[in-house]
Amino acid sequence: MSIETETTHVPAPALKAEVKQLDFYYGDFHALKKVEMPVYERCITSLIGPSGCGKSTLLRCFNRMHDLYPGNRYAGGGIILHPDNTNLLSPDVDPIEVRMRLSMVFQKPNPFPKSIFENVAYSLRVRGMKNKTELEDRVQQALKSAALWNEVGSRLNELGANLSGGQQQRLCIARALASDPELILFDEPTSALDPIATASIEELLMELKDQVTILIVTHNMQQAARISDYTAYMYLGEMVEFGESEQLFIKPKVKATEDYITGRFG
Repeated sequence: MSIETETTHVPAPALKAEVKQLDFYYGDFHALKKVEMPVYERCITSLIGPSGCGKSTLLRCFNRMHDLYPGNRYAGGGIILHPDNTNLLSPDVDPIEVRMRLSMVFQKPNPFPKSIFENVAYSLRVRGMKNKTELEDRVQQALKSAALWNEVGSRLNELGANLSGGQQQRLCIARALASDPELILFDEPTSALDPIATASIEELLMELKDQVTILIVTHNMQQAARISDYTAYMYLGEMVEFGESEQLFIKPKVKATEDYITGRFG
């Protein structure tokens, strides 16, 4: 199945990353098949498709999470991160270095069993930051960027697990932001939240794209249409269609995409 790419009338932003002819295998199972996709800088790109289509598998290739399990393997061209043209999947590239440059926020909020402050400061301490004033400044800035400072600034020593679900997810976003990543990966970050918390996270993501590139997996097509600049539709491990979200949802070029977004399939 060949990918169809929408023609845009406005020049596309600069590339932050490119997926090139990527294959991925869980043992003998061919999960991703010659996937190609651009990721544009300081934009939100959504991955949509039915369960098992490969969208979360693709997302987790970006930060080499598959390396943590035996039997998984990458093949093909890889994932190129700009501006230094690093192939994130190269065996010569340390996965720890990759995860320093790309942060990830998961489906279910997963604050560490630490204080609010130490949750956000964790990645900074891993990088060797010890200066107390610098740590405090970076933690405060991350919490402000995650729209959480006004709610927790006076109780930073409390456990992160004591926060509400929506606050915990924003704490995880602050933790991801603290290390100043080049790209943040979101794996269905609102699926465990109520509608009010979901709306808060969506608003936050739209603000964050001014400072960081965002790639998000979502099962919610309405969410993809609301918040993303670009959308990719995947099916059975293949990239079916990629384009500007407004165009893709209004007038997709591939019938399979139209069938999915109109509810006739999936």
